[in-house]
Order: sequence, then structure tokens, then C-alpha cells
Amino acid sequence: MAFWNRDKTESRSTVEDPTVPLTSARLIDMLSDGIDAESGVVVNTESALGVPAIWAAVNFISGTIAGLPLMVYEKSGDSREKSDRPIASILHDAVSDEMSSFDWRKYTFERVLTSGRSFTLIVKDRTGVITGLEPLIPEHVTVRRGAGGLPEYVYDAPGIRKRIYLSRQVIDVSFAMKADLLNHWNPIRLHRDTIGLGIAATKYGSRLFQNGGVPPFVLTGNFQSGGALNRASDDLQKAIRKASKDNRLAVTIPTGHELKTIGLDPAKSQLVELKRFLIEEYARIYSLPPVFLQDLSHGTFSNTEQQDLHFVKHTIKRWVEQFEQELNLKIFGRGEQEIYAEFNLDGLLRGDFKTRMDGYAQGIQNGVLKPNEARRRENLPDDDHGGDLMIQGATVPIKSQGESDESEN
Repeated sequence: MAFWNRDKTESRSTVEDPTVPLTSARLIDMLSDGIDAESGVVVNTESALGVPAIWAAVNFISGTIAGLPLMVYEKSGDSREKSDRPIASILHDAVSDEMSSFDWRKYTFERVLTSGRSFTLIVKDRTGVITGLEPLIPEHVTVRRGAGGLPEYVYDAPGIRKRIYLSRQVIDVSFAMKADLLNHWNPIRLHRDTIGLGIAATKYGSRLFQNGGVPPFVLTGNFQSGGALNRASDDLQKAIRKASKDNRLAVTIPTGHELKTIGLDPAKSQLVELKRFLIEEYARIYSLPPVFLQDLSHGTFSNTEQQDLHFVKHTIKRWVEQFEQELNLKIFGRGEQEIYAEFNLDGLLRGDFKTRMDGYAQGIQNGVLKPNEARRRENLPDDDHGGDLMIQGATVPIKSQGESDESEN
């Protein structure tokens, strides 16, 4: 794309380049498809997303943030108005000719929630005006300290010349940063044992049903030769699978022989309970109430509604504020106070509209809130007669109430 040739510093790429640190995390990504968990399975982004609860958590959070209206406001005195600058359309509608704002935000948080970090290049024209945003592939980005100690982003992707971007050119959103403030924690790698346990449990269940619902077993008895043992084992395995397929009794075990199970069957190992518990573990990783992972085992009418509020206040709010501040810092600058980007969370709190309105009414009628202060909290413009404290009285227009007071005097 043409985006790659603008506002970039070229750097020669060599295998021996000492300026690009080869961290252990980067080495793992380069040399393998994942890492082994204690359960013996390979855990990477793809295998983790194969766990339904992980898939649900990543898609639910990223899709929710992508669906929120992202607006740009400009302050005008004590009030604010929606901005009509080009950057407003970029953030709200489309970040480039090929990608909508929804797709960009969903991709951003899909990467954050799986690989732990996302990077977006701020594309500008020759005059310094922002013309679009271009997501970078996180696996091909290395962060290092540049001149003055500020972070630099080395982008070395196949088919694209190696580039070095300054901190102010890249929108950087991370799940959690390490102590050096350069590298980040990968939630999939960090919780590989918990995620690997879910993958292993699913594989065990699949193999169990493939084996006709019979757990691993051993045939004991007096066998005269290895060949007879192998034939008996093969015949018994075929008989069990055929019995499971035809829904009939399996062949009788030869006299003097016995089948003994190896390990635990699903009931004794509490396979179902384990998978339900793992849903709660995955919910903890992403700070999600279990109800949003379709686990209603402990859900009631009242606590499900409270979990909905918990999701907005303690999960989405955290990501939204981090994203807003990163956008405002990198796009508008540290000292800019008159223009800023902000998400509108009203849609998520729509079910609690009555509670908000009751609170505003109590505040206004008792002289705690001015009407315009309540309107600003709802992203509504100020009213010409809403700048005074009020007390409860007859239900009349504010303007008319003022006129009646003047006539009495």
C-alpha cells in the first residue's frame, strides 16, 4: 500500500543487526508455533481460540468496543460540540480506504486480548495532516529504546522494507506492560497451563467418544505369544467400536481374561465439572462475568443484571479509557485540551436508563445539580435556561417559572 512509503525512517535489515533485541518471547514466536503446557498440549493463539470460552471472551469484548460510537468533540466555553474535522470521520467511520473503524477497533482488541498488544500507524500527508490509520502486524514489531530514551518501533514484515517509527507515530495498546516498559505480557502464553488444561480435556472427551465411550483399558490374561496378544487386542478394539456403532452388546471376553481400565473414567475425573470450572478461570483472565461466556449455572434474574453493570463499569470502562487516552495523546498531542476523542457508553447502559434519570431528577429538584450539568453527562447540549440551581415546584417550563418569579417581585 501507499501508506508504507510515508513519514518513515529507513533502516537496513541484517541478521546481525545489534539494534534489534532478540528477546525470549520473540525467539519463541520465530522458532515455534507455540509453547508446551504442563498438560502436554501446544498452546498458541490458534489453539487457544479453539477453546469456546476463550473464543467467546475475545469476540465479546472486541466486538463490544468496536460497536461503540467513537466521537470527536471540540470544547466551546463550558459546552462541547461534535467536531466536523476529517479525523472525526476517520475514527468514527473508516480509518482507510480498505478498513472501517469497526473492523480496525475489533482487530486491535483481538490482538490485545490474544497476543497482548496491538500497534497502529498514524498515516499523514506531506503537510502533517492525518489521512488514515494502518494496523501493524504485532508479531513483526519490535520495541526498543531510541534517542533520548523514547520508544522506537521496528517494523520488519515479509515483503515490506524494514521501517523504524517514532513513538508519536504509533498508537500502542497493550494488555499489561512488563517492568522495562518496552515488552508486554502475552495473556495466552502467561496462562498457558490453564488454557492447555481446557484443550486437553476437550481432546480427551473426543477420544473417549471415538472409542465408543470406553475409557483406556488393558486386557489381562495368559497369552502364549506376542502375536496372539496383538490379535486379541485388535479383535477386542474392533468389537468395542462395532458394538458402539451398532448399539448392541460387545463380544464376550475370553475365559480367563479380564479388562481393566487405565486411569479414570470421565465421571470419576469430573470432566464436566472441570470444563465448567475452566469457564470461570477464563472469565477471570479477561475480567468477564461468567454469564457473558454463556455460563448461567449460577445466574439468577437479579445477579445477571448486576453482572451486566459490572461488565460496563469494571471491564469495558478500563479498555475504553486506555484506548481514549492513547488516541488523544498520539493524535491530538499532550497539551491539547480543546479537541478529544471519546466513546459513547450510553448504549451499554441503556438498561439502566431509569436509574440515571431518577438520580438526575433527585439532584435537580433538591438543588444539587444544575439541569445543564445533568445534560452534559448525557452528551446533550446546554439549554439557555438550564444554568441555575432549581428546587422542586410546579411542573412548568423553566423559562415560565422565571417569568412568574419576576412578576411576583
